[in-house]
Order: sequence, then structure tokens, then C-alpha cells
Amino acid sequence: MGKKHKNHGDSHRDKKHGDKHSGKHVGKSHAPKKRAKIMLLSAAQNELKKDIKEQVRVEKRWHVMGDAKPPKPPGKHYHYIDELARLQFELLKLQEWVRLEGLKVVVIFEGRDAAGKGGVIKRIAESLNPRFCRIVALATPTEREAGQWYFQRYVEQLPARGEIVLFDRSWYNRAGVEHVMGFCTEAEYREFLRACPLFEEMLVRSGVILIKYWFSVNDEEQERRFRDRMKNPIKRWKLSPMDLESRERWVEYSRAKDVMLKHTDRPLTPWFVVNADSKKRARLNCIAHLLRQIPYKNLRPVQLDLPPRQPDTGYVRPKKSSQGWVAELY
Repeated sequence: MGKKHKNHGDSHRDKKHGDKHSGKHVGKSHAPKKRAKIMLLSAAQNELKKDIKEQVRVEKRWHVMGDAKPPKPPGKHYHYIDELARLQFELLKLQEWVRLEGLKVVVIFEGRDAAGKGGVIKRIAESLNPRFCRIVALATPTEREAGQWYFQRYVEQLPARGEIVLFDRSWYNRAGVEHVMGFCTEAEYREFLRACPLFEEMLVRSGVILIKYWFSVNDEEQERRFRDRMKNPIKRWKLSPMDLESRERWVEYSRAKDVMLKHTDRPLTPWFVVNADSKKRARLNCIAHLLRQIPYKNLRPVQLDLPPRQPDTGYVRPKKSSQGWVAELY
């Protein structure tokens, strides 16, 4: 009985007095996880800060331009921000030309996962008027859409006169992910390869300016970006189970891309391949190329004068307490 009581006492004492040791041990085991979590949050914050700093620097560059004077082309040693600002200035003139001339522009962005398509689309659209330039990134087809003519849900997104539409992936899903992952039948895949050039020719003949980009990234760089997305909470949403499986089917996707280009790279609707191993160079090269595809004139914004404010004729502003104001936490 005494032995049993002693063991019980030892156990009780271990729990009571061993908390410090136990806690120290637990702290050590969890310390790497805690440090890893802090590092992930730090990486995410740095990513956000980097994007914000880029935007601020571009806006400062615009402010320096002042009277809408276009920046000069870069020399051999250019700065990324300066050149991005110059190209965005040209995009504004292009958009105004598209609007005034009633042009209909479709730009397709396709390529490997993590090739940087979204980054280019963001830099193109961020300085433009969203009323005349919009991004289309369709989700998985609904049950109703799956029963439609394949191109139908994309036709609904085509531009009206004076609009630019940027497709973040497009009807070419059928030639890539749907074919490789078995989401369509072999007959549907073959019919797409036959019909797609005809569909695109019809668009061009109806007045649509169709520009198609394929973003190419090497195996090692894609893996690095995948790992970065896996570790970075800000980028984690960009990575889906489908993206990870695409790594396992790298060769199959390569073959599918080759077949797609063979069938759909036509003189009337050519593909343009962008080397996306460097994100910043890919952004500049793609935007510069896009600007060369649509002849536009050197339009400048109309000079505006700020009119005086309407004089006060007895207007009384309601008390702030009568309105639901957002709390000023910052």
C-alpha cells in the first residue's frame, strides 16, 4: 500500500513540480513551429509592403510627369518602376483611343500555373478605367453552363464597342486542364481543336481585336514559386490542389500545349509566347508588346479647370450623432 501511495505521490509531485520542466520541454517543441509561423507572417507582410511600395513609387512617378508629358523610353540601364510608369502612361492613351474609336479588344492570358499571368493583368488594369477595361476570370462551369455550347459563357463576356477585356484564362481551358485532367471527352477535345480557329476567325471578322499570350516558365522557377505560395499566407489562395497535380503531369501539359499551338496558332489569330522566368521583365515585355499590336494616336488628357464650389445658401449639415459613422481605429 505504501509503495502504491509513494508511486501515486511521485506521480502527483511530477505533475505539480514538473510543470516547469514539462512546460520548458513543450516550449522547445513548439518553438520551431512558432518561429516558422512568425516567419510566414513576416514574408506575407513583406509581400504586401513590396506591392504597396511599387504602387506608391509608380504614383510618385506619375506625379513628376505633371502636365501629362509622356516619359522618355529607357536607355540600356532602366529602372523597373520608371519603365512600368511609362508603359502605363501609354496604356492610358491606348484605352482612350479604343474608347473614342469604338474598338473591341480581347486579350487572352494563358500559360503554366504560377507563370505570372495575374501580375501582368494587374499592372495593365490598375491604371485604366474599369468602366472600359475589365478582367474576366471565370470559375468552374455550373451545371447549366456545362450543358451549353462550350463557347457560350465566354461569348457573354466579350467586349462592346470601346471596351478592353482581359481574360485570365479562357476557352483554352479545354485544350489544357480539361483535356489533361479528363474533364472532357476525347470527342469534345477534338471538336474544340477543330472549332476554336473557326470561332476566333469569326470574332476577328466581326471586328474584335484578339491578342493571345502564352506565359512560359521553366520547371525550376515554377517549383520555386509553388513553394513560395505554399509558405506565404497572402499567396496561399493562388495555389489549388489542381495546381499541385499539374506538377505531376508536367509532360502531359507540355504535350497538350504543343498540340494546342499547332491547331490554333494561325496567321489571323497568332499566339505570342512570353518568357516569364523573370516576373518583372515579363510584365514589361508583355505590356510593351501589347501596345504595339493596336495602332493608336498620341492622345493626351484634356486640360481641366476646377470650378468654384457652390456658395452656401443656408444649408445646415445634420449632426454627426444622427449618422452611423465608421469607427476611427487608425
